Amino acid sequence: MPQPTTPEPGQESVWDYPRPPQIEASSQRAVIICDGITIADSCSTQRVLETSHPPVYYFPPQDVRTEYLELSTRHSYCEWKGEASYYHLNLGDRRRDNVAWYYPTPNTRFSVIKDYIAFYPSKMDACYVDEELVTAQPGDFYGGWITSKIVGPFKGGIGTWGW
Repeated sequence: MPQPTTPEPGQESVWDYPRPPQIEASSQRAVIICDGITIADSCSTQRVLETSHPPVYYFPPQDVRTEYLELSTRHSYCEWKGEASYYHLNLGDRRRDNVAWYYPTPNTRFSVIKDYIAFYPSKMDACYVDEELVTAQPGDFYGGWITSKIVGPFKGGIGTWGW
């Protein structure tokens, strides 16, 4: 097991997040940019917080430029949230595959994120939380958003699957 980094004042350690994960409303401004287009911009996201993972921001659909999203055939399953469906991002003649996911029928405990959309920061040109550029969670499986207010180490990268 890795040794958790001790958070400084104003920081959160992902090792203090619970398992099963919790969900909390966030008023932080979260913005997603791709090919110069603001794809999402919200001060009403939901953060999912799970042990060893940076937060994942779920955007309310009304704060997402859904005209750029196309349903994918991909699905995945989370033991806590249920079955996820995915979106491709279509920007004219440019398409990025499986860049976002959502839960059309989440488990009861996560019903607040029904149809909310989460994006992989690694598949976008830039993601921001309160104007700070986000670093994508290593490994890309979980889609976490790392800022200077979040400390790890983070699960997801090479050699971390056994944590």
